[in-house]
Amino acid sequence: MLRYISADRIYPVERPSIDHGVIALTADGTIQAILTPQEAQDQEITAIEHYPGVIVPGFVNTHCHLELSHLLGQIQEKTGLTEFIKGILALREQPVEDIVSAMEKADQEMYDNGIVAVGDISNKLISKEIKLKSKIYYHTFVEVFGFNAPAEKTIVSGIELKLAFAPLKASIVPHAPYSVSSALFQKIAEVNGATDPISIHNQETQGENELFELGTGRFADFFAELGIAQSEAHGQGKNALAYHLPQLSRQANTLLVHNTFTSKSDLENSKKIHQQVFWCLCPNANLYIEDTLPNVAFFAAEGLKVTLGTDSLASNHQLNILAEMKTLQDQKQIPFDTLLEWATRNGAEFLGIATTYGSLTPGKRPGILLLNLSDGDTIPENAAIQRLF
Repeated sequence: MLRYISADRIYPVERPSIDHGVIALTADGTIQAILTPQEAQDQEITAIEHYPGVIVPGFVNTHCHLELSHLLGQIQEKTGLTEFIKGILALREQPVEDIVSAMEKADQEMYDNGIVAVGDISNKLISKEIKLKSKIYYHTFVEVFGFNAPAEKTIVSGIELKLAFAPLKASIVPHAPYSVSSALFQKIAEVNGATDPISIHNQETQGENELFELGTGRFADFFAELGIAQSEAHGQGKNALAYHLPQLSRQANTLLVHNTFTSKSDLENSKKIHQQVFWCLCPNANLYIEDTLPNVAFFAAEGLKVTLGTDSLASNHQLNILAEMKTLQDQKQIPFDTLLEWATRNGAEFLGIATTYGSLTPGKRPGILLLNLSDGDTIPENAAIQRLF
């Protein structure tokens, strides 16, 4: 027996919004049909659940660090990336039971906030059991790094961790341009499957670009403080994106995360290098760490495949994609329908799960969310999210 639900407006994502549209659902949440009011009337459908607000598909969080959830509120805000990294290094190791408890709460928080799928960065196996039990779909990005460590040893550890995450979907990915050598980039490309999505932190701070262009700046000082020798890749007159993007597989969906200091010319050049690039914005984490946002207008104007992420509770006050959308709405004036595409369909496409998630389309089971927008399509303060399925 089908369940029929309706709201003031339905946003299918793959087609224009429908005022007072009707969704026909099977018992397991699979969409049977999307109907206009007239089509529902013509079919003499009367048992319809009507809700005030708008209906959208479940959100896709393409960048999270679940295993850092225990660091909520422990790292000072707005100090810059290098100071943030120092905080992670100093505080990360905590009792296992505290880490697990925090991850369980974070997983439930994401579910309650309408998130149906997550691309999660992992350095350890500690999150596996939570992911296996979760109602959320997870793709785990097993993160490797090392400029001075032997690439062969590093990649073997990465392979072992990826295999240990089975049967969960997983990829081996580079951490960031400033922490991965060319030799390690090559090993990553060799061991990943052709369709394994890739994720990398990109241009999160101006010091990252300066390190590669001039060999100076906050990251150069940070490395010196830690006793880490600079690489021959540093100070070569090219920025971080120019260093790492040519070394990534052209066949795989590739997510560049943060992009806080990515320029318009970077975006234009990336199109010449890699045709399957997705750009993840984590605005609330950018404000938490660097106290600035990317030039989002560049991404919107270029028609790029943008996704949204929350980053971790070490760098955010909540794991809520709608809150990320609101920040971009309020501070960058991005319209709701654009934000919704970034929060749903693009993320599902990146993760390779668009046959199930990302839009209200017959045959999909994307999750059904009810939002209380104001003034038609404006996200209000403390916007409510209700799961209808």
